[in-house]
Amino acid sequence: MSYALRPLLFALDAERAHALTLKALGVRATLPYPAAKANARLATRIGALTFANPLGVAAGLDKDGVAIAGLFGLGFGAVEIGTLTPLPQAGNPKPRLFRLVADRAVINRMGFNNGGLEAGLARARRATRGTGRLGINVGANKDAADRVADYVAGVTAAAPIADYVTINISSPNTPGLRDLQHGAALDDLLAACTAARGDTPLFLKVAPDLDTAAIDGIARAAIAHRLDAIIMGNTTVSRPPLRSPHADQTGGLSGAPLAVLARQRLADVRSATGGGIALIAAGGIDSGAEAYARIRAGASLVQLYSALVFEGPGLARRILAALDACLVRDGHASIADAVAAG
Repeated sequence: MSYALRPLLFALDAERAHALTLKALGVRATLPYPAAKANARLATRIGALTFANPLGVAAGLDKDGVAIAGLFGLGFGAVEIGTLTPLPQAGNPKPRLFRLVADRAVINRMGFNNGGLEAGLARARRATRGTGRLGINVGANKDAADRVADYVAGVTAAAPIADYVTINISSPNTPGLRDLQHGAALDDLLAACTAARGDTPLFLKVAPDLDTAAIDGIARAAIAHRLDAIIMGNTTVSRPPLRSPHADQTGGLSGAPLAVLARQRLADVRSATGGGIALIAAGGIDSGAEAYARIRAGASLVQLYSALVFEGPGLARRILAALDACLVRDGHASIADAVAAG
């Protein structure tokens, strides 16, 4: 979304504006916003998987994979589509997406609305990626009798197409889903999904509302099951002080007010894993300075979504330029040199 179009889009219902933006990105894979040029200093790695740069699009922005090429055209090193569920589902009743303009934030209670795994994967197969990495985020249907089976179906189908697959157990908008983040339920889920992934890297997305004990348990389980990365995190059900009229809406909060919590939880996961697994930071990232801070705190990759609503499609280019300047300033030859540099 360009600054020129923002007043028009902000005059629309948030979900309608979102759909129109995705449609524009899907139709125009080449946008009038120049992507950053290739820069070897910005390349990063998670296991055997290399990324041209450490800036990714978080799942939720393009649930159905309708704008993959357009998002890569903005300069992102990774685009993660989904969450895709085995069967299509409508999600929660509307309205369910709210802009908090004064807070530079968003509240959503979408509920894994998507057109289903088959349709999303068909688009992913056809999409132009260039040098970008495509992640596919999978979840369970709301009324699934066996949620682990839904995740296994998603991982099995997505693995041959994706550069990496993410298991999303972090959404607050599907009742009971976050219960999979704990104990035997988590172990059973990870055992089943790692058996289904083949050679495709497998990531786990968890919520920022976890306490220290839960984070320790997730860290142990992720390392034990040889996952490739943990994404910390998703939206929060907590509410820091907010000024916007929609502040009392139920759902997950994202955007600038999430940054403090997301930073702390990233540090907690880094401490719990002891550097034993790659980390991806999400939540409240809206500038090169914030992205660099998360990298220095231990993230090999950062993801954003809500910031695009307020900063427009040139944001990726600006963040990458700022990241490069930070590396040069601090004498780092690569992103890897800056990861967990403190």
